[in-house]
Amino acid sequence: MSAIAGLYHLNQEPINLHHGDILMKSLHKFPADSIQIWNDERVLFGCHNQWITPESVNETLPFYDYARQLAITSDAIIDNREELFERLQVKNSDRLNMTDSQLILLAYYKWEEETPKYLVGEFAFMIWDQKQRKLFGARDFSGSRTLYFFINQDKLAFCTTVEPLLNLPYIEKRLNEEWLSEFLAIPINVESVDSSSTVYQNIKQIPPSHSITIIDGNIKFSRYSFIKNEVKLKLKTNEEYEEAFREVFDKVVRSKLRTTFNIGSHLSGGLDSGSVVSFAARALDEQKKQLYTYSYVPVEDFVDWTPKSRVADERPFISSTVEHVGNIRDHYLDFKDKSPLSEVDDWLEVLEMPYKYYENSFWLKGIYEKAAQENIRVLLNGQRGNWTISWGHALDYQASLLKQFKLVHFYKELHSFSENHGVNKSRVMTEVRKKAFPSSAGEPYPMLINPEFARRTKVFTKLEEHNIDVKGTIRQNVFTMKRTQFEQLYYWNINGNISTKLSLRHSIAERDPTNDLRIIQFCNSVPESQYVLNGQDRSLIRRATKGFLPDNVRLNNKTRGIQGSDGIHRMASSWSSFIDEMHSVSKDEVMSEFLNLEEVRKALISVEQNPLPEKVFDDDFRILMRSIIVSRFIKKHF
Repeated sequence: MSAIAGLYHLNQEPINLHHGDILMKSLHKFPADSIQIWNDERVLFGCHNQWITPESVNETLPFYDYARQLAITSDAIIDNREELFERLQVKNSDRLNMTDSQLILLAYYKWEEETPKYLVGEFAFMIWDQKQRKLFGARDFSGSRTLYFFINQDKLAFCTTVEPLLNLPYIEKRLNEEWLSEFLAIPINVESVDSSSTVYQNIKQIPPSHSITIIDGNIKFSRYSFIKNEVKLKLKTNEEYEEAFREVFDKVVRSKLRTTFNIGSHLSGGLDSGSVVSFAARALDEQKKQLYTYSYVPVEDFVDWTPKSRVADERPFISSTVEHVGNIRDHYLDFKDKSPLSEVDDWLEVLEMPYKYYENSFWLKGIYEKAAQENIRVLLNGQRGNWTISWGHALDYQASLLKQFKLVHFYKELHSFSENHGVNKSRVMTEVRKKAFPSSAGEPYPMLINPEFARRTKVFTKLEEHNIDVKGTIRQNVFTMKRTQFEQLYYWNINGNISTKLSLRHSIAERDPTNDLRIIQFCNSVPESQYVLNGQDRSLIRRATKGFLPDNVRLNNKTRGIQGSDGIHRMASSWSSFIDEMHSVSKDEVMSEFLNLEEVRKALISVEQNPLPEKVFDDDFRILMRSIIVSRFIKKHF
């Protein structure tokens, strides 16, 4: 993968090459295998290239095709190469060494602005069409790679990261209050409902699933990808669905392994990362390569406070997977010197913006650091799996059957679930009825945003228009949540920001087979009855991985891992400094404009004297951590 940058003048003026130097020099903090620039009078492209795939080694990028008069700079790994070779009629002799950037350029030569629709993989690219005097670029469907830009009536500047753009003399650094108000008002891990905005007023980003076209000074953004409910797959037997899943998933996983360097994977004790690891380790064994796995575990002196249905230390399940699958070099990492607090400043440096996922911040970054030490260039995960390969919620499915008055099917599933879990049917029925016909309201979320700031930015009105629940009083249906995950682009940006920025720092491409467009389309085509079958939740993945995963992992429906549960415990030695800083934040006049300091002080009183480990996921601790993250960011940058 790469960091790309460029300049384009809309007003016919020649490019200032010094500004190109500023962009590229700002990227020097990241490792690179090659750094190159291409320009003509009105356009400058740069690439800070990290070689991941075999074809990218010694690649010329930016690349200029003299015959077609097309130039490209790209940050891309394309997974459906064979399909594209066939569609584009590429000679067999040219296929082996053709880079992904050259393949994108060939696709553009054939399909022009329709090109992104044909690409599968992670990508952000810009193309200069010299004949048509047209600039065209795109970002992949889920925004796995970032692409920021500044534009006015005269100039366009773009880059994979924000800092190089802010270093240009004509771009003013200003806080985007609308973005910040959304960040503070949204309780869940969504930053902003405007997928093109950033925390900087003058810096935008190409949204996921979008392309940009500029010709004759006219700028157009187009959404090219819409993930919809597929026509349902109709197979004869359960076994045929299982085989179809294995075939698609195996193909997808193998396409993510294209590197001559070492390959690693996140590994928890669950189904998603376990399935990725199982299929990847088998494929790598054919190449005589071993899979490296990296697993977070709590620190040694942590006492597990989690309920019986959750488990903080997943080592027994992880080691079972490792032993069953084989061809794995496993690592169990406790990152004993790290905590949610110790990593705040570094995360702000990496991400160039505030963030919300403090619970897992220390081990997410720590795994990248460890993997980089072992020459890993591809790091797999199964992050999107809950919405794709391991979809299937038994009680919610029963609730949907009840609401549709499919009573025979409903009672069959109810009976099977009751027997599988050893739970009285009347108790199950009570829970299903609550899901089918919800009546009670949940506890409202404490509001972190200053009410006056919220009124001034009209943030609640905007969030209501996007069906974002800011009060926490509505119990959302899981089927609605799943549909929203794929329809609303604001869910994608957070993952792309993390994966791009961490990958640049460590020369590691993060790759998620469970988020591949092909697996999403397949999973959306599978009938719901395959995901919950005979009372078993996540039924398809459990059945399809028979022999691939050990039964204690594959059939486990009693406990689930909970990562980051030792977060407060890790902060014990720094608790007094944390509380002191929070007291300062609670009195800060600058932060009082943005934060609801009354709620901050309430949360502070609740936790300061008694830092109970079990409060790590509570609202009070969440308010304090998000406040300190936002406060540090604003003090550093504005």
